[in-house]
Amino acid sequence: MTVPETLDKIFLENPLSSWLLAAGIALATLLLLGSLRFLINKRFTSLAKATSTIVDDLVVQVLKSTRLSFLLVVALWAGSRALQLTPRIRNVVYIVTVIFLLFQVAIWATTALMKWLALVRDEKAGEGEALTWLSGIEWLGKILIWSIVLLLGLENLGVDITGLAAGLGIGGIAVALAAQNILGDLFAAFSIYIDQPFVLGDYLVVGNYNGTVASIGMKTTRLKSLTGEELIFSNSDLVGSRIQNFGRLEERRVAFTVGVTYDTPTEKVEKLPGLIQEVVETQEHARFDRSHFKDFGDSALMLETVYYVLLPAYQYKMDIQQSINLELKRRFEDEGVEFAFPTQTIYLEGGDSATSEA
Repeated sequence: MTVPETLDKIFLENPLSSWLLAAGIALATLLLLGSLRFLINKRFTSLAKATSTIVDDLVVQVLKSTRLSFLLVVALWAGSRALQLTPRIRNVVYIVTVIFLLFQVAIWATTALMKWLALVRDEKAGEGEALTWLSGIEWLGKILIWSIVLLLGLENLGVDITGLAAGLGIGGIAVALAAQNILGDLFAAFSIYIDQPFVLGDYLVVGNYNGTVASIGMKTTRLKSLTGEELIFSNSDLVGSRIQNFGRLEERRVAFTVGVTYDTPTEKVEKLPGLIQEVVETQEHARFDRSHFKDFGDSALMLETVYYVLLPAYQYKMDIQQSINLELKRRFEDEGVEFAFPTQTIYLEGGDSATSEA
């Protein structure tokens, strides 16, 4: 059999020459698309290193997310154009190509969204409110992208989107009743993102539990406790709870008492509030409010002092209180004032002396 006769031999309703032509077109298309991806990626990678804009960074990440399977399907579709196919087979090729295209577009869009959010997160590091909004945009954006892709894919498969929406509307009541807890958590998540009773990084006290907000998801919010474990709350339960948000604390009120012995001279007791005020006012991040001889305790004269710590972190409060305590101990020792400790005096009837016990 001669070469022309071989090329004219029919396989699946197409001559061998057409199959060879289709294979050549497919291979050439695959090589062309692969080369274009490589060259454009190389060009934009160099450009991204030389500029400070985020557009070239986004292009690089989007190109890197291009799947080889997508390029292969496009190449096969291009090759199929050289063949005589039945309408049914050509329709299958078209649907497969469109589905792969939609899937790739969704990957491109998701990659661009995630890269943009990552860049913004780097700029907004430490800003809990901004990070909370970005978390909401992330999963809402993913839902929107893949929902659109799903609907377009179903439409290309011949599914009546209008009829599907109507069917979902009829069955939606049953679905909503079956998934009301999930939907409640989802709407609670929307409430958290919009109203922002707390944001990422805030320190919360919820009943007997406390911790720092680590993540806010569609169904749950997760807190990292001081002891290291993760606390998980459903969004609806958390929104319905009474929450103490120490992340919004701008200044912290501190009240402490000091007890001195009853044998402290009155004139010295009178000077002690002023002395305590001087000690508090020496602290850089403390604002003095008041200090008074409050009352007569069981074994001490009690002085109450109130001041405000101008930094919200609990550690600063403890550092300042420690400095105040140490300085008060020094100043009281210099003044000859003794701190009181629990004592009890027993008077013996008919005796001339009394006994004191600690």
